[in-house]
Amino acid sequence: MSVLSDQTCLVIGGGRGIGRAVSLLFAREGAKVMVADTGVDLDGSGGDPGVAKAVVEEIRSAGGVAESSAEDATLAGGAERLVKACTDAWGRLDALVYAAGIVVDRSLVRADEESFDRVVRTHLGGSFHATRAAAAVMARAGKGRIVLTTSTAGLLGNFGQVAYSAAAAGVYGLLRAASIELQRNRVFVNGVAPLAKTRATEKLPLFETVDTMTPEHAAAPYLFFASELSGEATGNVLGVAGGRLSAWKLGESSGKFKEADGGVWTATEIQGAFETFSRL
Repeated sequence: MSVLSDQTCLVIGGGRGIGRAVSLLFAREGAKVMVADTGVDLDGSGGDPGVAKAVVEEIRSAGGVAESSAEDATLAGGAERLVKACTDAWGRLDALVYAAGIVVDRSLVRADEESFDRVVRTHLGGSFHATRAAAAVMARAGKGRIVLTTSTAGLLGNFGQVAYSAAAAGVYGLLRAASIELQRNRVFVNGVAPLAKTRATEKLPLFETVDTMTPEHAAAPYLFFASELSGEATGNVLGVAGGRLSAWKLGESSGKFKEADGGVWTATEIQGAFETFSRL
């Protein structure tokens, strides 16, 4: 039996890049897939419903079941309509993947409010609206799986990507909080931090001569978290870069305790102890 037999999955950003690879993989594994993609340009402008439709045709031609939508999940109403489209078509929603993204890279001093808001709205705002809409349906059903997309830029920061780093860090916080809240409803929330050669990254020096870090490499972790293969795992982030997998863990150092002076540290004392207690 296929991993996602008789499952219904919504893949937002499913028309290109990693999202497309996820949509095709899920369909091969037996899922009914709602491919949602507005078909915008890399900077978030424009729109083309044919992007999602093309993936649906590819799935159907291979014998799979799929529908398309160009609804905008960065809007609360759009995310709700996407979830409703799944339940109207197939009666339920078993898994949500949010893989939509745009690129408007600017350093801090060159970043402007409009582009910052656009990036945050797409990556973090869309993740929030989609997660909230899906969680409402899944919690009532007493089961469901949500897989969000963060990145090393969000977990470590990256030069020239102030907006994207902030948004991706927010996605990590969102999935952590949602995983805690929804676990009692057996709705499990995890994330993937992928590094792959897509239209968003292909011009980076790293990918000029690299063809071994494809969207197909990145798709399997989404399948793992969207299926029963991941059991009750929740609140996790898997990193994937080509054939390399890793698990991201944010931790706190063991720290250093002060007993004198009622435990009140001075800034000078912090300076003296900083290198010792800041080691993980």
